[in-house]
Amino acid sequence: MRNIAVFASGYGSNFQSILDYFSDNQFDIVVKLMVTDNPNSYAVERAKKNDIEYFAFNPKDYKFKHNYEEIIIDKLSKYEIDLIVLAGYMRIIGRSILSCFPNKIINVHPSLLPSFKGKDAIGQAISAKADVTGVTVHFVNEFLDSGEIIIQESLDISNLKKREDIEEKIHEIEHRLLPQAIIKTMEEINEKSID
Repeated sequence: MRNIAVFASGYGSNFQSILDYFSDNQFDIVVKLMVTDNPNSYAVERAKKNDIEYFAFNPKDYKFKHNYEEIIIDKLSKYEIDLIVLAGYMRIIGRSILSCFPNKIINVHPSLLPSFKGKDAIGQAISAKADVTGVTVHFVNEFLDSGEIIIQESLDISNLKKREDIEEKIHEIEHRLLPQAIIKTMEEINEKSID
C-alpha cells in the first residue's frame, strides 16, 4: 500500500475527487493525511467526513516558513507518506519539505504550462484573450510552476463567455487528470524502489 498526503487551501473539490477515485483500494493507494494552511477551509470538513487525519495551521502563527514545515514533515513521516499532492494549495513549498520529498511532490495547475504560471492562471488566460488553456499536473521544484510535466490536457475557451464556465470545465479536467497523474507517479516510485 502506498500512502499519499493531499495539501489544500480552499473548497477541497480536488481532494474529494482523489478520495472518491481511490476509495476502493484497487490501486493500493490510500489518502492518509490532508494538510491545509486554512483552518476554516471546507477541505477540513471533507477530511472529517471521510475520517482522514488532517493538519490545519495558520501560517501567521509561525515566525518562519520552516517552523510550520517542520511540523508538516513530522506528520508526513508519522503517516509514512510516499507522495504529496498539492490540490489547490496556495502556498509555495519550502526547501525543508522539498529536500525530504525529492520528485515526490506533484501539483495541479489550471493552465497549459509554461503559459500562465502563478496565481489566477484562469484570469491570466482571460486577460490575454487566449483561445486555449487547460490543466497541467507537474512535479514541484524550487521554481514556481516549473517542474517536469507529468500530464496535460487542453481546453478550448474561445466560446466560453463567463469565467464561471471556464472554471467549471477546468475543474472537470483537474478531477480527471489528478488521479491519472498520481497512479503514473506511484508506478515510477515503485519502479525506483525495486531498482
